[in-house]
Amino acid sequence: MAGYYITLAIIALCSTIYYYFTRTFNYWKKRNVRGPEPTMLFGNLRESTLRQKNVGVVIQEIYNQFPNEKVVGMFRMTTPSLLIRDLDILKHIMIKDFELFADRGLEFSKQGLGQNLFHADGDTWRALRGRFTPIFTSGKLKQMFHIMRDRADIFMDHISKQAEINPEFEIHTLTQKYTVSVICACAFGIDLKTFEQKLEDLELVNKLVLEPNIAIEIDMMFPGLFKKLGFSAIPKPVQLFFNKLAQNIISMRGGKPSNRNDFMDLFLQLRQMGNVKSINSGDSQISLEITDDVIAAQAFVFYVAGYETSATTASYLLYQLALNQDVQDKLIAEIDEVTEAHNGLITYESLKEMKYYNKVSDETLRLYSIVEPLQRKCTVDYKIPGTDLTIEKGTIVLVSPRGIHHDEKYYPNPEVFDPDRFNPEEVGKRHPCAYLPFGLGQRNCIGMRFGKLQAALCVTRLLRKFRIEPSKNTNRDLGVDRKRILIGPQDGIYVNFVPRK
Repeated sequence: MAGYYITLAIIALCSTIYYYFTRTFNYWKKRNVRGPEPTMLFGNLRESTLRQKNVGVVIQEIYNQFPNEKVVGMFRMTTPSLLIRDLDILKHIMIKDFELFADRGLEFSKQGLGQNLFHADGDTWRALRGRFTPIFTSGKLKQMFHIMRDRADIFMDHISKQAEINPEFEIHTLTQKYTVSVICACAFGIDLKTFEQKLEDLELVNKLVLEPNIAIEIDMMFPGLFKKLGFSAIPKPVQLFFNKLAQNIISMRGGKPSNRNDFMDLFLQLRQMGNVKSINSGDSQISLEITDDVIAAQAFVFYVAGYETSATTASYLLYQLALNQDVQDKLIAEIDEVTEAHNGLITYESLKEMKYYNKVSDETLRLYSIVEPLQRKCTVDYKIPGTDLTIEKGTIVLVSPRGIHHDEKYYPNPEVFDPDRFNPEEVGKRHPCAYLPFGLGQRNCIGMRFGKLQAALCVTRLLRKFRIEPSKNTNRDLGVDRKRILIGPQDGIYVNFVPRK
């Protein structure tokens, strides 16, 4: 008899667990929204949760499954979310009705580096964005350019020596070394004098931050749990690293700006100006003090965003130049012409004049958008324009830049690398929301110009001295790294650097 009751208890427990992890799966069917069938526990993210595919690739595949739908209902674990396919709807969400979708829905505890520009929502984000946007003006970037140029000099010396030994390079790792040196110098005033030195602390940070961890899935399954419990989604060693780094630099500078004109100087200038204020919808103000913790939080997000995205973009660009020698010929001709007009120097002003380089860069980011997917949180019940669907307050809406950038409706032959897609007349034919590697609207990437500038300096300096050619190990069918939260190459990118005659 005891066995009978044990069996019943097991059946009841299994039924309860099954019900709990599938209880939401009729959500979109009740609203007549099409979407892929979810699986228990994982929803539609089984492959990314098990690290079989990058989450950006999974979302792109869902985008491609429903070519005739304006919106697609899907499940991030057990949580209903809405994937936006229609660009007019996207324009409403990202631009016209931005105030209703200003939050990313990624906010957790304000402690543990939580008050950073990427994760913060609501008035905290508004206060931070308003205060930190001036850091990335053209004038500020121009002041930092000499720091970037010094890093580029060391970078080129390193490559020149190595190329004499072996012309083949794995360029993703190589460009990471360059962008780490630039961001360390521009953000923290830390000079990495050589590219041979091993940086154990930074390597640990990269591993902990850029590899998916279970906290991501927990947050999807129980939205807002970290915030309610006061937990940070950022690993403790990363918190300790950036808190200690910020405190050491602030202490070395006596709590005041130095004459380096780097990010840390600009943070300290802001702190001297007093509290950051933000006007909310009720016309009242909240005050945010620029503490050491707030400075450490910005240092964290500027480091992570500023180094990896630029390195990956530059490496993909060089890879495409190796495969498309005609594009490389045209780009080298432009770089040589503009540089010679500036006394043989690559300057802040000369980079602005390289129009074809901008097209090559834009096409690279179309083909390989790095941050996937984009995410917004609906802060009110909202009727989707052009549909009968009203989404509930708190719903996460997703956007797949990869899906849009590889959609033949907007980019014919989307797998072909063609910088001429970004000729002004071609850009004018497309929907204004058909290109979004840096997001759209007021919550686009604040460091976009910084990232593009350091990548441009890297590529143009290389092409002044080398041609980029395929090597025996060049993979013409690059996979996407399934164990990174950003888009990146699965097994590296190998090319040859051949000295120009």
